[in-house]
Amino acid sequence: MKAHVPGGDATDRPLRRLGRPQLFGLRTRLVLAFLLVAAVGCGTTAALTYRAARTAILEQTQNTAVTTFRQQVETMSVSLPVNPDGLRNELQRIARQGKPRAWRVYAEYGSLRMSSAERPESSVITPELRRRATAVGTSHGSFQRVVKNGVPYLTIAVPAVFGTVGRLPEGRPTGLVMYAVMDLGEEEANIEAMVIAARDGALPALLVALVPALIAARGVLRPVRELRRAAHSMGRGRLDTRIHAKGSDELADLARTFNASAAELERSVKELRQAEARARRFASDVSHELRTPLAGMLAVTEVLDEDAASLDPDTARAVRLISAETGKLAVLVEDLMEISRFDARAAELHTDELDVAEAVRKTLQNRHWTDPERIQVDLTDGIRARLDPRRFDIVVANLVGNALRHGRPPVTVRVAATDDWLVTEVADRGPGIPDDVLPHVFDRFYKGDQARTRSAGSGLGLAITRENVLLHGGTVTAANRPDGGAVFTVRIPR
Repeated sequence: MKAHVPGGDATDRPLRRLGRPQLFGLRTRLVLAFLLVAAVGCGTTAALTYRAARTAILEQTQNTAVTTFRQQVETMSVSLPVNPDGLRNELQRIARQGKPRAWRVYAEYGSLRMSSAERPESSVITPELRRRATAVGTSHGSFQRVVKNGVPYLTIAVPAVFGTVGRLPEGRPTGLVMYAVMDLGEEEANIEAMVIAARDGALPALLVALVPALIAARGVLRPVRELRRAAHSMGRGRLDTRIHAKGSDELADLARTFNASAAELERSVKELRQAEARARRFASDVSHELRTPLAGMLAVTEVLDEDAASLDPDTARAVRLISAETGKLAVLVEDLMEISRFDARAAELHTDELDVAEAVRKTLQNRHWTDPERIQVDLTDGIRARLDPRRFDIVVANLVGNALRHGRPPVTVRVAATDDWLVTEVADRGPGIPDDVLPHVFDRFYKGDQARTRSAGSGLGLAITRENVLLHGGTVTAANRPDGGAVFTVRIPR
């Protein structure tokens, strides 16, 4: 499957960074797992082969030697009582007939000990083998593999019975026991050679297995990478991203599921955007249509306010209430018009180099916020910055007005500057902002206190403040002071 990302140039560099191989990434783990399976398979096969070959080699040698030795004992010609010279000749004859290679043959008859070699006894023959060879009812003999000083031996014991020696009753032991000792070093060398060959062949086998491991890892990781790129592209807002799915395996099913989910998400987001656009257009149209009748209503209420003193008290209160509510409605309509311009991305910035302290004083004077018991200023003269005068005026006015309405005086306005930033702070002495309200103070129409639903504000002042600050490329934050009260901090690049 292949991700289809329209306009891929915008995301090429981030995606290449995203696709850098990691030390223990999925590719490495897949290759290691494949090699581990290959190594386990090679090891298991080698172990089973070694075991089977070792058993076959030793059993073949053992069976050949035991059968041949038993036949030689059965055909030997010895008279009782035993003649030592004749017995030695028989032992040497049997030793020459050894298969698959020569034996050393030993004979024990009572206290008599003889062999085909120089030493009459062998230290390789164990007491256990002697007990089994002389046990009652034993006529076919026994054998045992023994390791002496690191050298493996096959030891065989066959008792001579009547029927083959003299004319005594058949099948009864004569007391003469024949032993054969054969060196198994050649067989062990062959087995060791097999182990070395298996060990030496393991590394080339793993190197050969590395090729299909890399091919398999690539085949598995390619659709995973495409899916990751597609998900990354969607995370950047490219909702029309799709993956070309091929085949019928699980990864292809995952790609089809991704495409279906992406299509549904794109449809839902498109509908939400259309609904949002309709809502913004509706608010803008309504606000615009209300401006004309509101202008007439404001003119009438101004006349009524002038004549309210001559009216009876009840009528005067009604007139003043209508005038106040009409003023609130006018503010709300203006704020809605302003916020709709931000939503439509139609807000423009007309900057000029300002004396910031002078601009703040002018904002306070225009709104008659000059009472030192209510407003305190900490302005550093000579700070200049490129600002939109009208929008900076709205920022300061909204923050000071919000502090006067919801905090307690005196409200402090402070202006400072660094090499890169203009910092404006507005703080009050009120109870501060509740922790659950603090993250939402810049949300539109958000009322932290339900008792404020009839307050003079439109619920858009702080939202408009944030939009104006963002338009300048700055930030605005709200916090609580350690000694009480809220503080709003505006940072705008100079």
